[in-house]
Amino acid sequence: MHDPLTEMLRGLRLDGVEYGRCQPSHPFATGFPAKEEAHFHFLAMGHAFLQAPDGHWIEMQAGDAVLLPRGDAHVLASEPGLPPVPVGAMPRKTVCDGIIDLQCPCAEKRNTLFFAEMRFNIDKRHPLLQMMPAVIETRDLAASEPTIPPLLDAMMREVDMDRVGAGGILARLADVLTATLIRTWVEHGCGDSSGWLAAVRHPDVGRVLAAIHLNPAHDWSVEALAREMGASRSGFAQRFADAVGETPARYVARMRMQQAHQWLRDGQRVALVAERLGYESEASFSRAFKRIVGTSPSQARSPGRASLAAAPLAATPLAAAE
Repeated sequence: MHDPLTEMLRGLRLDGVEYGRCQPSHPFATGFPAKEEAHFHFLAMGHAFLQAPDGHWIEMQAGDAVLLPRGDAHVLASEPGLPPVPVGAMPRKTVCDGIIDLQCPCAEKRNTLFFAEMRFNIDKRHPLLQMMPAVIETRDLAASEPTIPPLLDAMMREVDMDRVGAGGILARLADVLTATLIRTWVEHGCGDSSGWLAAVRHPDVGRVLAAIHLNPAHDWSVEALAREMGASRSGFAQRFADAVGETPARYVARMRMQQAHQWLRDGQRVALVAERLGYESEASFSRAFKRIVGTSPSQARSPGRASLAAAPLAATPLAAAE
């Protein structure tokens, strides 16, 4: 039987929004803006530095990959301190299988970077994503997860994209590697001494949190959650608040609005989201959403997600490597 955290990971999915390759010549510096999607970078050849969101520089060698799970702004450069060129200002063309090629001036094959934008099926305010470091490095986790080096080796073999279907294979490898990094971080790198993760690993409270996160749109009552724990209503409420730091009702409300925020970002109409969450009117939903999220539903809503690459590949479950 899986523990509650494993059950949550089974419900967590990602799909690729855009994949790309560039072969810059020294000196280079490319700025990537903050986005809702996660950023993934794989250095197939050459040498580079990544400026993390907190400003410090991470040296990357050929075969290294990094994941920025919350999509924070960052810079990739041949050396620290160079003025970055915004990635959006660089011309691009389709290479193959939904992969774009950034047109770097004086491109040279000896510096080859592969990057991707990944969209999770949860809001970036989700406790699991908020707990993650701004940058997850493969070199930090490879010793704990034996599948990471073979995945990196497979990406190295495909990155030239000279073989039929190489672009699509490379994109899928990036999806699987990203899922593996997150699972490995959860299992080996995130600690378990306090906070939300400790609550998830609590033998009783964890079952309740897993139920909420696997079905956040459900209108959970305190009585229903107490039944999940197998406790009385009053006993459950106190144990939950002690472990999580807020009341069950407050936590459920936040998770429901995170789900609403995700639906709105995916382009769903405000009225439809209100109906899916069981609100009697759009106005009452809008008031609740603004009270919890801090913005109105119309401000959170996106008209769609057109990618600069081809259509996204199939979603990858974060427990896919099990």
